[in-house]
Amino acid sequence: MGSTPAAQLPVPRTEAGRAGLAALLADPEQALVAFDFDGTLAPIVPDPDSARAHPGAVPALARVAPRVGTVAVITGRPAAVAVRYGGFAGVPGLAHLRVLGHYGDEQWDAATGTLRAPDPHPGVAAVQAELPGVLEAAGSWRGTWIEDKGRAVAVHTRRADDPAEAADALRKPLDDLATAHGLVVEPGRFVLELRPPGMDKGRALTALTRETGARTVLYAGDDLGDLAAYDAVDALRPEGVAGLLVCSAATTGEGADALADRADLTVDGPEGVVDLLTSLATALNA
Repeated sequence: MGSTPAAQLPVPRTEAGRAGLAALLADPEQALVAFDFDGTLAPIVPDPDSARAHPGAVPALARVAPRVGTVAVITGRPAAVAVRYGGFAGVPGLAHLRVLGHYGDEQWDAATGTLRAPDPHPGVAAVQAELPGVLEAAGSWRGTWIEDKGRAVAVHTRRADDPAEAADALRKPLDDLATAHGLVVEPGRFVLELRPPGMDKGRALTALTRETGARTVLYAGDDLGDLAAYDAVDALRPEGVAGLLVCSAATTGEGADALADRADLTVDGPEGVVDLLTSLATALNA
């Protein structure tokens, strides 16, 4: 989808999605609007430390947030990093934003500025110590790098000559390493993340829906890690919670294709997400 006129909401392709959008517009105070960060609110960049929210993302969120029950960002990044890279702190209109980091294991509350987080899983430190040797044994030093995410460790292959082939070659040795230390491997777009089990965006989204009592959930994501959140919305629908699944399709690939197949609405990457938020804000403030 290209740039959307601010006053015109796109029409979801599915009946369930159209019902979800109608429910959000009819009773926004009972809605939870949640977004992934990288690839959804922020463009994908070669160096994850250089990622920043799209320039229009925070202003658009700040227009929508006062009209809906809850706005949240759910990301695999540490919550504090997402807050900093997103520029979410101290923004008028975002006083009730929640940022759930490490797939919901951490939570930052804009209203208080506090961060809640449990102690790290001991397997993360053990994996980080052994990763250099595993990569060397696999012949995968060239073009890969390790990102310390505090409660998880990620191996990126985006700079390799063939990023997809490098990720495929590393999958089994990283699976073996993760299993040895009680962790799991979460694949993404040219990244393999080793993290504790039980942490995923679906659990985080379901828990937040229950906590807030939301009757409508909009979730937008772009990659394989967002499928758990899609599953959560699908599981909530039979309980009477309306849902709208949005795919931020900035690029093609396994993750984007899998989400696009299941999405009620597909937009053109973070710019398309901003367009959607802008048109939603216009509709809610009409």
